[in-house]
Amino acid sequence: MSFPRYERYKDSRVKWLEELPEQWKHASLRYACGRITDGSHFSPKSIEEGKSYVTVRNIESGKVNVEGAAKISQEDFEQLEKAGCRPSLNDVLFSKDGTVGKVAIVENNDFVVLSSLAIISPHPEKLDSKFLFYFLQSVNGEKQIESLYAGAALRRITLDAIVGIWLPLPGLYEQQTIITFLDYEITKIDELVAAQQRLIDLLKEKRQAAISHAVTKGLNPNVLMKDSGIEWLGEVPQHWDVTSLKRECSLLKDGTHLPPPRVAKGIPLLSVRNIQCGKFDFREDDTLISEESYHTLCKSFIPKPNDVLLAIVGATLGKVALVPDGLDKFHIQRSLAIFRPVTRMNPKWLNFVFQAQKFQQLLWAHVSYSAQPGIYLGTLAQFRIPLPSLTEQNLITSFLDSETSKLDTLITEAKCAIELFNERRAALISAVVTGKINISKLV
Repeated sequence: MSFPRYERYKDSRVKWLEELPEQWKHASLRYACGRITDGSHFSPKSIEEGKSYVTVRNIESGKVNVEGAAKISQEDFEQLEKAGCRPSLNDVLFSKDGTVGKVAIVENNDFVVLSSLAIISPHPEKLDSKFLFYFLQSVNGEKQIESLYAGAALRRITLDAIVGIWLPLPGLYEQQTIITFLDYEITKIDELVAAQQRLIDLLKEKRQAAISHAVTKGLNPNVLMKDSGIEWLGEVPQHWDVTSLKRECSLLKDGTHLPPPRVAKGIPLLSVRNIQCGKFDFREDDTLISEESYHTLCKSFIPKPNDVLLAIVGATLGKVALVPDGLDKFHIQRSLAIFRPVTRMNPKWLNFVFQAQKFQQLLWAHVSYSAQPGIYLGTLAQFRIPLPSLTEQNLITSFLDSETSKLDTLITEAKCAIELFNERRAALISAVVTGKINISKLV
């Protein structure tokens, strides 16, 4: 489908904007905005109830989730408000540290912000906040932002860089026409994305239900059952054993608590981040350690193919994966526990047991909290799990391999659809806010 264009264009002479409609202006945020600052550079003490302070984590889908924000005292709130850390209505919040580029428009300003967020106040006679909101999400905006990154370990963008961001500046009436068009079109795309996300959630529920039923009840619906004597298991097939992890694993340890020094080239020291979608693999940004440090860690154990890895520290506690064949040598950090089943247990069986919903609930019921959630190895070792014969384990794991593969394919297809919708979203925003489409001929 071809869209109407403006009659004449001009070269903006700005790399990230390229050509713009002849009648449009363009400017830096320094010109188009009154105030560009950031939030507090110190973290006030959190309390149970009080005033809200917001970080990048509270920016969700273009809005500020104040309900999920931490709370501070009235005194700290007033101090930060005086320091300029409270945004005004219709200000644009822009994440400048860590997850750079998340944006939201302030619709309720009963909060202050920390330094991970920039507060941008457009001049109302020059720039509509919603137009800026859309431009910062455009391909042109995102590429310009990426070119301004500072920092290696933690991506960030400085306030000095933010004020130098260039954007198109059509007249206010035309900005509002563009906003109306994008609000309508983007809502339709977001609804399609939400539908695919609901499908993914349903498929994941179905996947987990299939695993949970198979590893606790088996595949024969007519089998005689018995009380396992274990609260989380309930009834299991009468001929199954119930046994402890420490009895069925020849190796049950966690990774190093004292990571060796990093090196530029060396052996990967992996963590829970290396478990993605049930698979364990290397990443481009893995921590590397020296050969000497690796051999020191190997005095405790050497990871092998078909070892089962379980995340035992952090917000993603409970993620699980098998060590695949053919993976080059590596070692693990303390966020992972490693299990090596004895001969009467198929490692795939243990991998599926760990994924069962009731086992995941058991894990979290025994979590201890300090800086982050974690579970002790001694606690894990005592957990009791179901154990059919090796022949039946193999039948069940083959069944689950087939069933989960089908569901994983559908999940992947839905994720691809979301990716395509989001690409379409960004492309549409870019085309409209840079004048590649003449909206006045469409509305």
